[in-house]
Amino acid sequence: MTTVLVAGATGSIGRLVVEEAIRHGYRTRALVRDRDRARVLPAGAEVVVGDVTRPDTLAAAVTGIDAVVFTLGSHGGRAEAEAAHIRPVEANGPDIVTNGLALSGTVHWMFDRGLISLSDELEILVSRQANDPESVRGMINNTGRALPPGRPLDRPHPHFLAWHREHCFKL
Repeated sequence: MTTVLVAGATGSIGRLVVEEAIRHGYRTRALVRDRDRARVLPAGAEVVVGDVTRPDTLAAAVTGIDAVVFTLGSHGGRAEAEAAHIRPVEANGPDIVTNGLALSGTVHWMFDRGLISLSDELEILVSRQANDPESVRGMINNTGRALPPGRPLDRPHPHFLAWHREHCFKL
């Protein structure tokens, strides 16, 4: 079973990520700074106390994990996750959920430049033109697939994914 660590698990986004991960059947480890705040988390979450700014507190959190979802707030800095259009609005892409992805800033940059894309089955495709394909693969989860949203109706539409592969992705 895949073990997912959610950093920032008691935050407004982190709580939702923990719920979705558990619902999808992932073993879910919730990294929290304050165990009392972990009461808001659903049953099934494994709570681990630690602080991402103090590496000496993270051993229990990171041991045996397969993926990390970082949901900590930016506190005035750059957002950790960004909404990305699959087919950009500038290319007549609609501003709707099925034409969107939630990506980290770095992955969003690579997606927009065609260095990565998604198959209709949400397999993460890495361009042969990437300068260091192995480093790119190191940034994605070890399943090689994007995690789908909880509601099937919110899943990226194959029409938009095909548009991205045909017009942006660099084979």
